[in-house]
Amino acid sequence: MDALSEALNSVRMTGAIFFDAEFTAPWGLAVPAITQIAPVLSPGTERLVGYHLVTEGTALVRFDGATDVHLAAGDIVIIPHGDAHMVSNGSPSTLIDSRDLLGTCIAGDLSSLRLGGGGKATRFVCGYFGCERHADRLFLAGLPPMIKLNLLGDSAGEWLEGSIRHLVAEAGSGRPGGKVLLSKMAEAFFIETLRRYMDQLPPEQTGWLAGARDPIVGATLALLHRLPCHPWTVAGLAVEIGVSRSVLMERFAHFLNEPPLTYLARWRLQLAARMLQTTQHTVLQVASDVGYESEAAFNRAFKREFALPPARYRKQLAGTNVEPTRERSLA
Repeated sequence: MDALSEALNSVRMTGAIFFDAEFTAPWGLAVPAITQIAPVLSPGTERLVGYHLVTEGTALVRFDGATDVHLAAGDIVIIPHGDAHMVSNGSPSTLIDSRDLLGTCIAGDLSSLRLGGGGKATRFVCGYFGCERHADRLFLAGLPPMIKLNLLGDSAGEWLEGSIRHLVAEAGSGRPGGKVLLSKMAEAFFIETLRRYMDQLPPEQTGWLAGARDPIVGATLALLHRLPCHPWTVAGLAVEIGVSRSVLMERFAHFLNEPPLTYLARWRLQLAARMLQTTQHTVLQVASDVGYESEAAFNRAFKREFALPPARYRKQLAGTNVEPTRERSLA
């Protein structure tokens, strides 16, 4: 059973490309924290993850307090938590603020940006993956500030890079369906990079993605995400997975630092929060849909998790169009 696929199926995802850039050395691009530009890039999207794909030349990525990371053609760098950073080549006298370049993105113009000092050229594509906030508790949980991967060297990666090149080239053509293709390809990019990152995790790694790779924990996560409303017990899960209860509990605690039924309870409440935001179902219907037999029990559990009872939570969402921020982490 594939825990990552089950989790991705339960999270609405989007994607887009900021711009296709050709900068000549020396140049430097200052990228602010993505929370500062998210309302402009994708209003209403709860969580954005930025990336840069180098298609030609070289670049350097710098985060405050971290070692510089060098990029070459085929390298993609993903910033899971949207930290501010700098991308450069050479020693520019000033940095370009990427916020000043967003106008072309918002206008839908992906014609290549050409800036810099006239030296060696670097071409790269910048974009983002958008998803719901509870992705923080799933495949984004425990990720480092930056992930660097190379897409060259195998057919899948080369196909993805080639497809992005083609879609960027097509973006200005005005042909129908271009925006949807860009979005779907960005989503495919995200999934492929997560898969590659999982493959490279060391054996001692813990966290959601490491757990999803473990045969026992991964199978358990897949069941919980596929059938979240099932009246699961630890004994029932253990039977389905084919291990003892003690082994299941030990493995789950090792990777996720909590029991499987605690994880399930929080996941059900995340699903309930989405239903309150996106449907007109009554609170009782939502409670039943996520596996609660009692509306009162659901109200108590929901308030513990979100600091508001379900009805007030929905009312606040309707008034602000922004999800309340008080959540406890699954990580």
